[in-house]
Amino acid sequence: MPAAAAPWLFLAVFSGTLISLQARITGELAARLGGDGFTAAVISFGSGLAVLALGLLVLRKPRRGIGLVLADVGSGRLKWWQVLGGFGGAAFLLAQGLTVGALGVALFTVAIVAGQVTGGLLFDRMGLGPAGPQRPTRRRVVGAVLVLAAVGLSMADKLGGGFPYPMLLLPLVAGVCVSWQQAVNGHVRNASGSAYTGTLFNFVAGTGALSVIFLVHAVATGLPARLPTGPYLYLGGLVGISFITIAVATVQKLGVLVLGLCTISGQLAGSLALDLLLPRGDTRITAATVAGVVLALAAIALAALSGTRAARAVSSSGATRPAAPERVKGWSAYEKGLGRHP
Repeated sequence: MPAAAAPWLFLAVFSGTLISLQARITGELAARLGGDGFTAAVISFGSGLAVLALGLLVLRKPRRGIGLVLADVGSGRLKWWQVLGGFGGAAFLLAQGLTVGALGVALFTVAIVAGQVTGGLLFDRMGLGPAGPQRPTRRRVVGAVLVLAAVGLSMADKLGGGFPYPMLLLPLVAGVCVSWQQAVNGHVRNASGSAYTGTLFNFVAGTGALSVIFLVHAVATGLPARLPTGPYLYLGGLVGISFITIAVATVQKLGVLVLGLCTISGQLAGSLALDLLLPRGDTRITAATVAGVVLALAAIALAALSGTRAARAVSSSGATRPAAPERVKGWSAYEKGLGRHP
């Protein structure tokens, strides 16, 4: 991997730490709502969508990007399912709400990571991401296995027996959905020429899916009696905007697998930092936890050294297209060829 990719690797790892921060915020909000994770998830996604929608009032480029995305969907250049990446985030939150109570955080995390790594290898091989097909080289596979080992090592002292192991299937599938989300969001970014627009479509799809689930849940159990008052409890949407935007912008540079490895390691490092600086409950930092984070970071380096193909934008039909910046300003050659006005 060229040295120019180093900043993208750093950003991807940082986005993983933001995922940990959002999980802590959303988990605290759910606890304050009496354990209602569905309402907390809708508030987190919905507040992010509200902020992005307000930004459209002053940002011209993302507004123009919406039109470009819709035009590409209408022409078939962008498949309709490629704008539904937010469903992957909704699947993650749904799996969390349905299985964490039975499996515990440790087994849930291991299953999510296993699905995400598997999805990264599969979708890179299929060329589903905007970087095109990425060969599952020996170093990439070994790096993926090491990340799984790192997560297992960091959680080793938390695992136990008596769990309903068949329920692991749901977070496993959710992890694959997260990798799919990262891959298709990159295509939306390319179609729009704006990471902001790609993030907006992600939040629209995720909020829509979670709203339907929330309504069904509310009919069955009722609404929370009141909302908590702590302002920080409602920052999950802003944090989500940050890490989704980074993922949308970096997936073309790194590929789905390496992006996934970076975010996983960022989550481990972020969780470690939060437990050290802002301990909650009976959380304990052990040597196994620290060793797991170090091993995961080493796995990233190994996978990254296997190389990533030069960034290029690939349409859903498989045809190579110009990178997004050529579509952003003026009468580019690409726009003239399509007869598009900027």
